[in-house]
Order: sequence, then structure tokens, then C-alpha cells
Amino acid sequence: MKRLSLLTLVFAVLSLVFFMLLVFFRTPFPVKPLMSWQDALDLLTPLVLVPVYWLLFRYSAGASPGLTEEIAFLILAALWVMSHGMHLSANSISNLIDSLKRSGGIDATATDIYTLTYFYDETLSHYLGHIGLVGLASLLIYHEWRGPVRARTVWWQAGPAGLVYGFTLFCLFVEGQTVPVGLPFTVLVVLFGLVWGRKRLAVQPVLAFFFVSCLVALVLFLGWGLYWGSFPQFTEVGLI
Repeated sequence: MKRLSLLTLVFAVLSLVFFMLLVFFRTPFPVKPLMSWQDALDLLTPLVLVPVYWLLFRYSAGASPGLTEEIAFLILAALWVMSHGMHLSANSISNLIDSLKRSGGIDATATDIYTLTYFYDETLSHYLGHIGLVGLASLLIYHEWRGPVRARTVWWQAGPAGLVYGFTLFCLFVEGQTVPVGLPFTVLVVLFGLVWGRKRLAVQPVLAFFFVSCLVALVLFLGWGLYWGSFPQFTEVGLI
């Protein structure tokens, strides 16, 4: 497919919008004021990104995916969608609890309700979702590697796409407290690209995209970790 590099750019921009920029839409949603615009728009995230994942999966290789690969895609996509739904609802409830506390209303932050909501919001949903995310990325790399279409990488598209998505990955893993998932993944993809994929980057746009993404994320991980001595969330250091 001649437009694979452009598709990676579309994917990177949409990921930035839905994963990162929706946080700036925390104003009440008019139809249901207990929700925010962030919650309402976040309903679209899997409806937009899963089809783009599928397009990358379908057109990154010359041959149609085999049954095993299709089942793997469905399982990983289902895992990610399940975690997204869990996170969306739990995060919305958590934001409401925090808002009530700040406004002088009911303080539920010391209750088991808040503890369970926090677990679903900040731990279980993040780990399930980010395992699904790196699993889908790994499957895309494998699928293209197994039978590449030999489409030339358009670097002015795949390069910026990698920069955007690498920044997005770094933010997701740090703020999501899933660095134990994200850091090994970025290291492995960078090593794979340097050792085995170096000669294929020019003709495998998906591999090139994820290689640049993981290289950018890895550099950011190293800088963040060295500066702070660990990997604190942005909220913990006052950046959000």
C-alpha cells in the first residue's frame, strides 16, 4: 500500500488527540452535567482508533493475515477496548469524587468506594490497556515483517508520525504508571530495528514508524528517569 506512511501519521495524530488532548475538555457535558466533554468525546476513542489499527494490520503486508494473526488481533483489540471502557467510567467517577471534595461537598476519598474506583482507574485499566497497546504494535511489526508489501517509507510522513507517537507513548506510560510495560517494549523495538531491521526501514513503513516512536520514547524515558531518579507521574511533580 503506497499510503502506509501517511496512515501512520494519521494514526499518530489521532492517538495524540484521543489519548492526550482530551484531558483539556473537562468542562461539564450539557446533556449530562455529571459527565465532562472529555468523557463524552472519549466514547469515540475505540470507534476511531480500532479501525485505523485494522487498516495498518490489513495493508502492511502483501498477503492477507492468517487465522492465528486475526485471532491475535481480535484478542488484543478486545483487551484494549475492555480496558478503555473500564478506565473511562472509573476515571469519570474519580474526577467527580475529587470535584465534590474541592467544592466542599461529600468527601469520599477515604472510603472503599474511592479505593476500588482508583484501582480500576489507575491500575487495572492502565495495565490491561497498555499491554493490549504494545501487543497490537508488536503484532503489526510482526505481520509486516512476515510478508512486507515493500512500500517505500516516506520519511517526511513516518518521521513526524514517530515523533508524535513516541511522545504520546512516553506520556501514556509515565502518567499511567506502566513504565514496567513501556520501557522494555521500547528497548526491544529499538534493538530489533538496529540489529535486524536496519536494512528494511526504508521499505517497511510500519516498522520505521514504530522504530522512530520507540526511539523517541526511550530517549524521553532516559531523560526523565535520570532527572528525577525514578519515573514519577506528571501530576506528582506538578506539571499537570
